[in-house]
Amino acid sequence: MMIILALIRIGKGHSEGHPSVAQISGVPNLFGVCVYSFMCQHSLPSLVTPISNKQRMSALVMADYILILCFYSLLSLTAIFCFDSSLLRDMYTLNFTDNCDVLSIPVLRYFLGLFPVFTISTNFPIIAVTLRNNWKTLFHRDGGTYPWVVDRIVFPLITIVPPIIVAFCTHDLESLVGITGAYAGTGIQYIIPAFLVYFSRRHLEPVLGRDAVNKHRSPFHHTFWVWFVILWATFCLMFVTANIVLTETKN
Repeated sequence: MMIILALIRIGKGHSEGHPSVAQISGVPNLFGVCVYSFMCQHSLPSLVTPISNKQRMSALVMADYILILCFYSLLSLTAIFCFDSSLLRDMYTLNFTDNCDVLSIPVLRYFLGLFPVFTISTNFPIIAVTLRNNWKTLFHRDGGTYPWVVDRIVFPLITIVPPIIVAFCTHDLESLVGITGAYAGTGIQYIIPAFLVYFSRRHLEPVLGRDAVNKHRSPFHHTFWVWFVILWATFCLMFVTANIVLTETKN
């Protein structure tokens, strides 16, 4: 709906966006955006499980990612050309609720304005349960069980209280996305997967042997790429931290 509405406005010649070719200062926020677009991987298990013949799994997953990339790119490009960049809201759906020139139907305007509420209301409980289970696994000891208070009270509280505190303390979505994306996002996207691949290979090598061939393996299966990703993540953290410090110093 947002893509079509933006295209209609651009087609009528009412577009206000005149974006620059590139803006280096937006790189830290790019990491934050990548983290939230990275959430599309939550749907992969439900996509892969029903497929009985997995011989073409790599091609199907690639097609799925290309489709996701096309939608993200189309949504972003129509946004930057449809709206004035200086007036573009961090929460993109709010641009359609503020401007009657884009969408004049009140019901649809309220729907788009509340759309983030709908998605967060469904995603947050799932992600919170996943994080709570990860806490339990992280502190689990063989043969031990958690007391009822720890299992039912402590773990849920340390899961849901931090995001609630952040929500009450700030409404600057751009800075929040930039910071979380720069640090937590780098760990989620680069460091953790790289170490998982490295230690998984070390664990499976004595079991399967060196001659075992994984027919679904990536073209980047060499160990060089694992260390390259870790090195890339380190440089990203350094540059993003320097950018945040210099920006705060100027302000």
